Amino acid sequence: GYMFAHADLAPNAGVNPGEIAGNGRDDDGNGYVDDVRGWDFDRNDGTVYDGTADDHGTHVAGTIGAAGNNGTGVVGVCRSVRLSNAKFLGRNGGTTANAIRAVDYFTDLKTRHGLNLVATNNSWGGGGFSQGLQDAIARANAAGILFVAAAGNSTVNCDTGSCFPAEYQVPNVIAVASITSTGAISSFSNFGARTIHLGAPGSGIWSTVPGRGGASSYASYSGTSMATPHVAGAAALYASRNPGATAAQIRTAILNAATPTTSLAGRTITGGRLNVAGS
Repeated sequence: GYMFAHADLAPNAGVNPGEIAGNGRDDDGNGYVDDVRGWDFDRNDGTVYDGTADDHGTHVAGTIGAAGNNGTGVVGVCRSVRLSNAKFLGRNGGTTANAIRAVDYFTDLKTRHGLNLVATNNSWGGGGFSQGLQDAIARANAAGILFVAAAGNSTVNCDTGSCFPAEYQVPNVIAVASITSTGAISSFSNFGARTIHLGAPGSGIWSTVPGRGGASSYASYSGTSMATPHVAGAAALYASRNPGATAAQIRTAILNAATPTTSLAGRTITGGRLNVAGS
């Protein structure tokens, strides 16, 4: 979940336009009552922000789309984005079944309700191959939604090890490794010359987090979870600058613009790092 009331996120916090808040009804007929801000599949309710334990999602959201030109905090890769939420991880982790439901939630919002959903950010991992999850990602692909996924933080070669969901071979997947501010691959980052597409900044990333008592705060986190939203934000930015671009076109533009980077040569498909200006 993410703190949609955070001062740097509230201007870009999206809502489900087909749902009326607080009336106890499933207005848009998607099976979820009052999913105005999204849905929490772990707790099966519409409260997608559950307090300071949702710092991870809040940090990720800030990298994607924190507000700009407001004289405070940070700015996201895409300042004109609208952020939605499908939460399936809680204090005790989550299930693949709920991950599938979360992916399908967004696919339904786009296909039945016409929301301009460009990409989902998937800063999570774990478990082995799931045909059900692969099928859900394929349904998102058919709906034109990119699936941007974290490579993982175990220094694993994903060509030979397990790095799901990053290594699903579906055309809408963009798998992201982490690099440092000097361009080195982060010491923790997974990699894979045939499975991980490119690198993005993931070491020492400053972004939004919940503070005590509902305050808006900021912190520095590291992980491929922090690299992934740079790419998801880039997808949204490209879509905003190129109306009508398909998911395949956005993905191709991002991958073709990757800047060759020594630390990623032979460790990622592109051998390069994210270059938003070049895409």
